[in-house]
Amino acid sequence: MTATTAQPEAAVPTTGRTYEVKTYGCQMNVHDSERLTGLLEDAGYVAFDKQGAPAGEQADVVVFNTCAVRENADNKLYGNLSHLAPIKAARPGMQIAVGGCLAQKDRATITDRAPYVDVVFGTHNIGSLPVLLERARVAEEAQVEILESLDVFPSTLPTKRESAYAAWVSISVGCNNTCTFCIVPALRGKEKDRRPGDILAEIRALVAEGVSEVTLLGQNVNAYGVEFGDRQAFSKLLRACGDIEGLERVRFTSPHPAEFTDDVIEAMAETPNVMPSLHMPLQSGSDKVLKDMRRSYRSTKYLGIIERVRAAIPEAAITTDIIVGFPGETEEDFAETLRVVAESRFSSAFTFQYSKRPGTPAATLPDQVPPEVVKDRYGRLVDLVSEIAWTENKKMVGRTLELMVAEGEGRKDAETLRLSGRAPDNRLVHFVAPQEEVRPGDMVTVEVTYAAPHHLVADRVVSVRRTRSGDAWEARTRAPKPTGVGLGMPSVGVPAPLPDAPACR
Repeated sequence: MTATTAQPEAAVPTTGRTYEVKTYGCQMNVHDSERLTGLLEDAGYVAFDKQGAPAGEQADVVVFNTCAVRENADNKLYGNLSHLAPIKAARPGMQIAVGGCLAQKDRATITDRAPYVDVVFGTHNIGSLPVLLERARVAEEAQVEILESLDVFPSTLPTKRESAYAAWVSISVGCNNTCTFCIVPALRGKEKDRRPGDILAEIRALVAEGVSEVTLLGQNVNAYGVEFGDRQAFSKLLRACGDIEGLERVRFTSPHPAEFTDDVIEAMAETPNVMPSLHMPLQSGSDKVLKDMRRSYRSTKYLGIIERVRAAIPEAAITTDIIVGFPGETEEDFAETLRVVAESRFSSAFTFQYSKRPGTPAATLPDQVPPEVVKDRYGRLVDLVSEIAWTENKKMVGRTLELMVAEGEGRKDAETLRLSGRAPDNRLVHFVAPQEEVRPGDMVTVEVTYAAPHHLVADRVVSVRRTRSGDAWEARTRAPKPTGVGLGMPSVGVPAPLPDAPACR
């Protein structure tokens, strides 16, 4: 096994070999996997067609992009690796690579526990993957490369996005906070910001290819600008997005309440293409628990932000993350969480039962809450969140909304003969298919006729607007599948739904 921190050299083309990237964790990992996919195709690999392959067939290269925020993250990884071990043993030349946060944390431990793994790479050097695969193939031994800091900003790497109308755009990586439940800063490093001009140039390039919605991405997105000393850099960036012709929708995730300032609220309210949706992690409504979490805000400040957002943007839908059962949480603390949830009127919430994250301060705190207590509180929280979300959704019945037609978000669309789309506030709406053909990326105006806790239904389509994004989607789906990305320029696509990863927010 070889450990190295050398700079990546040019990868040797491996035309014809197939690959598959398996992604776990937060939205940052989802975007990193788009880059890994782009890198592999740039090096000559071809996406493995699972649907067209015979049963039991496996890609030539399998890449695990891992997450480390869950207590059982390593069990999940090693379980998946052990499943591949006999397949790999029977297929000379097959390779397995492990990257992401768990690789950054565990390093050479992975090849100790799974000696059939060929490559281990960290969060700071995803661009090394094709070279490491080739080194491992030639040397016939595992390659482990873990850098301690970012060598190349990931957005400069080739990227393969899967669809044509929406895209992640990374504005920063890393985090300067020290939340006791979160291991991300140790694995992703301190915050590093891209220059505004580079971000805006990427967005313009995406729009030129047909993208009409972007999501600005950072692990603490509204702290953007800290590296170059501009406290209003994020609000300025939002406003600058408003000047990009053809960009219809701008979203961002995920902000931190401690850095959420009024200039951002003003920019959201005054920039027409910044959507009226906000994902604002709460984590707990108890000031004592927030202090134990090292969350540098308290419930009064949080509720104040929500109040000011709704005053400036009455139609805003606000979502959140909440952890139940943090060490030391009492019934009184949990009651405070329920109170803040009731006052905040969230349209939805990612709710989680606390589990130890190895390597975090919270994992060793006293007064760990018994699992049965955590489960009971979690059930009560979910019931309240669902009740509030349903009540808020019922207010939408009878309203007319413009939706961006989505691809693959309605799991029962085929059964119900409906299509699905996202409203400006990011609510998911299932709508009756109109007589006129509509494509992902097109816009439809609908009248909401029914509300459920987690979605809306529209049985009346008012109008259809065909868009450049729909044209781009149609051209992409009718064109032959590309064999590579080339030139290192980002292509277009759709962000995957946000995974459950509160520690990354």
